[in-house]
Amino acid sequence: MLLVLCVDLDDDLGRKTGLQTPVIGRETIERAAVDLATADPEDSDVNVLFQGIHQYDKLSHDQAVDEDIAVAAVTGVDGGDVEANRVIGEEVDRVLAGLSTGENINAIVITDGAQDESILPVIRSRVPIDSVRRVVVRQAQDLESIYYTMKQVLADSETRGTILVPLGILLLIYPFVTIASLFDVPGAVVLGIISGLLGLYTLSRGLGIEDVLDDIVARTRDILYEGRVTFITYVAAIALIIVGGFRGYALLELVRKASPEITLVLGAAAFIHGSVQWFAAAGVTSSLGQVTDEYLSDRFRWRYLNAPFYVGAISIVLYVVSGFFLPQGAAAGQSFSLTQLAVGLTAGTLLGVFSTLAFAVAESRFPTTASSSDPPRG
Repeated sequence: MLLVLCVDLDDDLGRKTGLQTPVIGRETIERAAVDLATADPEDSDVNVLFQGIHQYDKLSHDQAVDEDIAVAAVTGVDGGDVEANRVIGEEVDRVLAGLSTGENINAIVITDGAQDESILPVIRSRVPIDSVRRVVVRQAQDLESIYYTMKQVLADSETRGTILVPLGILLLIYPFVTIASLFDVPGAVVLGIISGLLGLYTLSRGLGIEDVLDDIVARTRDILYEGRVTFITYVAAIALIIVGGFRGYALLELVRKASPEITLVLGAAAFIHGSVQWFAAAGVTSSLGQVTDEYLSDRFRWRYLNAPFYVGAISIVLYVVSGFFLPQGAAAGQSFSLTQLAVGLTAGTLLGVFSTLAFAVAESRFPTTASSSDPPRG
């Protein structure tokens, strides 16, 4: 015979429902489990009783098991382990006496934790134990919430990077400081570097800079694979912008040394006057590369050629306006009179207008095959 034995060491079943133990038989245990669940739905011993019923039904319907099946529940007392063990031993004896059929009886013990399993030596001294089943409640609110939250965090790559990377950097502070001390590097330097890295990472995550960088890398990779001229012209344009920045700063320094007091307008005019030619060259270079790619991809439109002329027109206007504000005889700078300013503004405006009209006429006289809705690719 197989005995499914449910163990309740601290007698929650008897104390909370008033039932007399031991409880023997499937229907009796089912009613006891319902009573205990009604009295205290959060008691884990409810699951022990239902697990005993489940094990009983499973074994009863298992054709490989040719033995009689019985189920019982025994309880101890709410107090010392010694007294509880003694009471459970007495109840096991009563259960075995009630099941005495002349057959050998083996037990399958059902418990809800390590504390109840301390009674196993007492049970084993009375009946052989085939197996022990510990019932673990999956719906434990706090534990489940923490467990599944951590599991979800570790499964999500984006959240994992946001939380674990800063945590990992913080955990590396002490090892880095220790290693730095071996090389006589002040700990404050290491802390400053780590703090700076952590700050940059947090700032990049907060502002979404990481997504922007990923997009730039992806677009650069596509441009390289497609062999687009734009990539080369963009690199050249960046170099021209850098040179223009240095040239503008150099002129600003010369004007500052030549003038006792320099205003914001004069400083801005000096910087623009020294750098605008280089910035214009960068704009023309990048726009010509883009127009070339549009032509090679059969999406060319005549109006795309307006871009380099617009850049030239704007640069002429900025050059003469900034030169107008420079003092006469400015070192490495071209100062313009009011008449020259008017001529420069007129020339820049006419250049933009005439380029627009010319390419509009060309587009109407010599239409391209590209769709009018196709914008130039950046």
